[in-house]
Amino acid sequence: MKLKVFNATTSICLTILLTAGFAGCTTQSESLKEAQATISDFFLGPEDVLEITVWRNQDLSRQTVVRPDGMVSMPLIGDVQASGLTANQLAARIADRLKEFKESPSVTVSVKEVNSYNIFVLGEVQKPGKYQLKSHTSVLQAIAVAGGFSIYASKNKMQVVTTESNGDGRPHEIRIPVRYDELLNGKGERGNFVLKSGDIVVVP
Repeated sequence: MKLKVFNATTSICLTILLTAGFAGCTTQSESLKEAQATISDFFLGPEDVLEITVWRNQDLSRQTVVRPDGMVSMPLIGDVQASGLTANQLAARIADRLKEFKESPSVTVSVKEVNSYNIFVLGEVQKPGKYQLKSHTSVLQAIAVAGGFSIYASKNKMQVVTTESNGDGRPHEIRIPVRYDELLNGKGERGNFVLKSGDIVVVP
């Protein structure tokens, strides 16, 4: 997939190759639809390295890291929330804050390094644990990263545990059943969907 990085006031200014995350939803059915969809937005998170460029203003431009609290620090405007936003949304937010100091600011945000994407593979795999990856990963790829199944694995009884936000903004845990045979033959309803950061693949 492609990660699109936008100018806050004009159009696309940069495209870099990266597999994409998908937006939150409130039901298992909606989660599956989002997981199977082709999404071009990558959501920023802690430790991602960003290049923030304010056109014709080198003093305001900088390379910065998203802090553990999800914020980035900018001259003049101070802290800005970055975690959970796309590069496009962050650029627009910074540009809006800069309007107090600069007429029609043009801001570009590009992702220089992805460090916020983590998944967990637990249970009957060769190397269970937490994995920090540089690109988004499907269920089958996650199993491969964890060294494959152990001889005791119940391959058709796997679950993916994911967290979405309810309408009130509170997190809600969703468990998605996954059958290995369906992942291989591509005939299942769910398909080999992409995992979000923080998702847990459980192999009983």
